[in-house]
Amino acid sequence: MAAKVPHKKAKLGEGFGSFFLAVLAILSFRWLLFEPYVIPSGSMIPTLLIHDHILISKSSFGVRFPFTKYWLWERDQPKRGDIVVFRGVENDMFMIKRVVGLPGDKIEMSLDGFLTVNGEKVPTNPLTNVSADPKTQEPYYAVTEGDLASGEFSDYAFYEEDLMGVKHRMLLRKDGPGRYMEPYVVPDSHYFCMGDNRDSSHDSRRWGPGQSPAALPKEHLVGKALFVWLSCEETLPYLPFLCNPIQLRWGRFGHALK
Repeated sequence: MAAKVPHKKAKLGEGFGSFFLAVLAILSFRWLLFEPYVIPSGSMIPTLLIHDHILISKSSFGVRFPFTKYWLWERDQPKRGDIVVFRGVENDMFMIKRVVGLPGDKIEMSLDGFLTVNGEKVPTNPLTNVSADPKTQEPYYAVTEGDLASGEFSDYAFYEEDLMGVKHRMLLRKDGPGRYMEPYVVPDSHYFCMGDNRDSSHDSRRWGPGQSPAALPKEHLVGKALFVWLSCEETLPYLPFLCNPIQLRWGRFGHALK
């Protein structure tokens, strides 16, 4: 008869050590590499929709000391066209916008809402006859009127904007207010950021005193948006941080962002 092998009880210190290492691994993953973020508003429609769950790369621009805005190691700077998550200039809330201006760039906006960088108008082509028919939105993801958050297709003018080879859609309301912005030179270590839903975005055009232009300091950057891993039209009534499983946007899963 085989002898019984005595069961060795785990010591309290060993159990705590394993738990500590597991927590440290999870925190390191989020601090150094990737972190999820949920889109709370419509400022980046039609590129990002409300209730999109995205993954951001925390190391795209460098690595910070934990819980600070100071860089331990700096890497690449954001490029024009990058979608970035950051801590707000006016408060400490997380925000997401597109980088349209780099340090030293002169940014202007015409009355009709078109962007000029360093004296050259950013190539912007109108997308005509956009409707709920997905074929009219190819090759982009087909948004619905519900995705627009406010208004109908007929209320918006859709455009394809080309920021240094990064082509993306942006929206202007047909009844939008005057959008003129005087020339603004982006300071060193700062970035000019705007939402793709140009008339429904609180961004670098209004972050300064009296809603004057102000750029984003580099130390506020959190990471670069990579892709959508989950998306839904509505969340659960009593758990607003969870997607309603019967209202998922299946076509958004794995959607790369640019």
